[in-house]
Amino acid sequence: MIGGPLRRYAAIMPRAVALLAVLLVAAGSLAKLPADVETALRDAKYVYVQSERKTGEWSKPAEIWFHHEDGTVYVATRPTSWRVKRIGWKRTKARIAVGKQDGPSFVAKGELVKGDRALEDRLMADYAKKYPDGWTKFEQAFRDGFKSGDRVVVRYTPE
Repeated sequence: MIGGPLRRYAAIMPRAVALLAVLLVAAGSLAKLPADVETALRDAKYVYVQSERKTGEWSKPAEIWFHHEDGTVYVATRPTSWRVKRIGWKRTKARIAVGKQDGPSFVAKGELVKGDRALEDRLMADYAKKYPDGWTKFEQAFRDGFKSGDRVVVRYTPE
């Protein structure tokens, strides 16, 4: 007969093994960016976002400022932009080209990030470093826009 501590261990282990298996499968399914895209994201000033139209075709590429962290691209945009409208219509697929329209690219899933003030602060700090001339002109509009809802953050996660 198994004693008290061993009995608890025997009862917990199957659940722990199952949880570990689920975590390993989930971690393995996370898309990782190719090395050339990661390098380009560190060096580039702009990304070119194309969202998927109703027909399945890509939209015209839009040059946009971006923030990159943990293999994910974030952009701040108006909620009336086509990229945000398409996400609202459940067309979340996007093509992200880095540095130039025909630069290294990846397909991503777009989603709105709501109420993450820490992310907004990191994004704006990155914009201040990357775009010093433009940032002085647009900083207040970004700050006010995040507060009022006239500006939103879109997360592009590689598929």
